[in-house]
Amino acid sequence: MTDNGSTDLSRRRLLGFFAAGVVAAAPTYSNAFGFLRGAGDVRRLRMYSGRTGESLDAIYWIDGKYVSEALKEINHFMRDVRSGSVHKIDTRTLDIIAATHRMMDVSEPYMLLSGFRSRQTNNALRSNTRGVARNSLHMTGQAADLRLKSRSVSQMARAAEACASGGVGRYSRSNFVHMDCGPIRSWGG
Repeated sequence: MTDNGSTDLSRRRLLGFFAAGVVAAAPTYSNAFGFLRGAGDVRRLRMYSGRTGESLDAIYWIDGKYVSEALKEINHFMRDVRSGSVHKIDTRTLDIIAATHRMMDVSEPYMLLSGFRSRQTNNALRSNTRGVARNSLHMTGQAADLRLKSRSVSQMARAAEACASGGVGRYSRSNFVHMDCGPIRSWGG
């Protein structure tokens, strides 16, 4: 087999294992945020921002409790970089992001494209970009747009959808996935 053939076979095997794991674990995800049962005693977020050059590696939940200092650090990291506005990020969104990362069994940190957005930033994006919601959950700290180099949009979206705990948007042309803690729904391609 050629290098491409063996790479394709490895990818197919990896996707097959991932799909089997998601199907086998599906009953765990039946309740909103029930997917976190058995997730361990620690929840961690690893991200970096291409816009600011900042990195984040924060354990934000230990032994059933959120760590307030870590949450403050995350709120600052996920701020609206255009305006500098900081807003409390909903812990349900953080849990979805962390669980999705863990399910994909990846060590690479997420690239954060967008976390909190002020109304002014959201309106400016709406005037220049298609697909930006008027009442975006980004404005309430309940959404994030994320990318991984080592996983496809489809792989990331399937992992987020397996959580069955919010909205998942596929933005294949722009190579990112939107994750939020709003109503369960999905869109994009």
